[in-house]
Amino acid sequence: MNNPSILYPVFALAAWTGLVLLLIPFKRIGAAMRREVGPDDFRLGESAGVPDAVRIPNRNYMNLLELPLLFYVVCLLSYVATTPSAAAVALAWAYVALRVVHSVVHLTYNHVIHRLVVFAVSNGVLVALWVWAALRLVR
Repeated sequence: MNNPSILYPVFALAAWTGLVLLLIPFKRIGAAMRREVGPDDFRLGESAGVPDAVRIPNRNYMNLLELPLLFYVVCLLSYVATTPSAAAVALAWAYVALRVVHSVVHLTYNHVIHRLVVFAVSNGVLVALWVWAALRLVR
């Protein structure tokens, strides 16, 4: 049986994504109770009348479903096709940590440059993980 250590970061990122998902109804219900939004504000997604504090968790959740898809694929590929190396596992954990930091920045003080730097570094780690996986498969 393959070493499952490459799957632990997968579970961690999936759990983080689930936590961010839980923020969405919390923020929306809170805004509805304060009468900042109504049902029509969400009829076609989110209208311009939805406050930023209500929109951001949804946007962050979408971020966690977009590029991380490639993370899930490369980790599963590494698990199925090779024996994951310590370097691959370290890169996977680094990617998860960076995505969590990205979310924390986005969901708290939302400084665009800080968010961009963390996002760019996480993408570099993801590319490195793919290159590492490709090199392991070629061997």
